Amino acid sequence: MKLEHFFLCGIACLVVAGGRLLAADNNPTNSLTTTPPVYVPDMSHQNSPMPEGVLAWDSVQKQTSVAADATTAHFTFSFTNISGSGLAVVDVHPSCGCTTAQVPPLPWIIPDGTNASFGLTVNVAGKTGTLFKTVNFKTDKGFKQLVIQITMLPPVIPTQSEADRARALEMAKADRQTIFRGDCMTCHVKPGEGRYGKTLYDAVCAICHEGEHRASLVPDLHQIKSATNADFWQTWIAHGKAGSVMPAFSTTDGGPLSDMQITSLVQYLASVFPSQATGNK
Repeated sequence: MKLEHFFLCGIACLVVAGGRLLAADNNPTNSLTTTPPVYVPDMSHQNSPMPEGVLAWDSVQKQTSVAADATTAHFTFSFTNISGSGLAVVDVHPSCGCTTAQVPPLPWIIPDGTNASFGLTVNVAGKTGTLFKTVNFKTDKGFKQLVIQITMLPPVIPTQSEADRARALEMAKADRQTIFRGDCMTCHVKPGEGRYGKTLYDAVCAICHEGEHRASLVPDLHQIKSATNADFWQTWIAHGKAGSVMPAFSTTDGGPLSDMQITSLVQYLASVFPSQATGNK
């Protein structure tokens, strides 16, 4: 009996002791906690070219084409950190103010082996031809220069059927300002908004003066035989000509163009279509 009693007491003691041990293990005040290490950038290399084997890019040069009336162009650059350690993006600096980068708050920490991307938006309103921009992508492991190319497509001159052209011509004969109202605004007003010089000419003038099916009443600006100068172009653009199909483009005469837009057209036309008459000043 004494041996049995001792055995039972021993089991009870172990249970109690085990309970205390378990309670101690479950006590957060007695447990050890660990936190991931904080990455601290080493800024001593930020102004040095980035060596190979740091970032794997989808491409460091990108290009796109946008319509002549586009106001913005967009790019996305993607990359992977293959450096073997963390990396900090400390600055993303485009070459001009017309380009903005969409990045997280800096410094932007990129853990090893992870993918990331950022966007670029370029303001192309009023631009023509091919544009090149650069972006300095700076990290604590060096910088990388990225290049973007934007091709502005030529304006699309709407095509009309013979019946549509004939109807539009008759409307213009009756009221030369009618091209700035109703459905005609789509071709003769909207394309010129916010444009100047050559781009404005291509948008609102070329549709009539450079059209494949130019009406006989619309003069060929390349073949004007009379004397021309800045005053000539200013008068015709701003006020048009009563009794003809040439409308008045100035806002004071009911047209869509500001004084600044008209001045830009005058300068462009005077340089591209010089007077063909002797003695013109």
